[in-house]
Formats: sequence, C-alpha cells, structure tokens
Amino acid sequence: MNDDCTAQLEPLHADAFGWALHCCSGDRSAAEDVLQNSYLKVAQGKARPADRSSLKTWWFGVIKFTAREEFRRQRSRETLSLRFWLRQPPPQLPSSPALPIELDEEAARLRHALNQLSSRQAEVLHLVFYQELPLTAVADVIGISVGSVRQHYERGKARLRELLTAASHDERTR
Repeated sequence: MNDDCTAQLEPLHADAFGWALHCCSGDRSAAEDVLQNSYLKVAQGKARPADRSSLKTWWFGVIKFTAREEFRRQRSRETLSLRFWLRQPPPQLPSSPALPIELDEEAARLRHALNQLSSRQAEVLHLVFYQELPLTAVADVIGISVGSVRQHYERGKARLRELLTAASHDERTR
C-alpha cells in the first residue's frame, strides 16, 4: 500500500470499522478480521480504488465484499465441522467494554427494531445514518440501483418508525 493511499484511508478507519461491524452482524472479532483482510487486499494490490466512485464508497465496497467472503469461508468450515451436524450453537463471545452503553434501554429498542428490518433495509439505513453516505454512494457500495436504494431507504425508515412507535406504546401500557 503506498503512503498516499494509507494517508487517505486512515481518517476513514473508525467509520470503516463501524461498517465492518454492521457487515458482521455485530461480531466484533469478525469485524476486526474483515477490516484487517480488507487492508491486506489494498496492501497487496488486490483492491484498487475505482475512478468512478469516492474513496469512501470504494473502501466500503471492499469491506462488504471481504465480509461476504469471510462469511462464505466460515459457513464452509461449519459445514465440515461436527458442530454443524450436531446443530450446536456457536460459543458465546465475551462482552465488549461498551456493554453498559449498549444496554441502555433506548439503544436496545433501536437495535431490536433494526434487527426486524430486512437485511437490505438495515444495510441502507446503516450506511446513510451511521456512515453518512449519500444514496448514490450507498448504491455503489451495495451494488444495486439508486432507485432500489431509495425504495429500501423509505420503506426501512417507515418500518423502523412503526416498530419504535409500537415499542414505546407497549412500554407505556406496562
């Protein structure tokens, strides 16, 4: 990886980790591996920035593609392992240092609501709200048309609003 590319990716590291964490369904260890492998691809020249998109859009695409590769690789390992055949749940990971913050009631309600969205809606909302990408860049990262992104964005916001309203109503009636 040349120094210029390193300097350009460095300010994106925190956002890139957040995106990797989302792509790995909140598994911190997997997100760290995905991000490291993404950096490795750039260092080895296996991934090069595209001229047609911004650096951040390209970088998030690399991370998403790497996460998918890792997921397929892990699934393949599980298929061959005894755990898959016995249908045993994976071992529980130790809690993160941020656990007290994550247990905040509002954050828990939001996570619960986000988990009820379709995976595509959750991806779009994450990229728009957490990573502050415009819809056109989201389309590039995910690899779908801008029209589809807009549809997932609007439907996701509407569904999230419904779920959070219902959760608030349920808590008030308790």
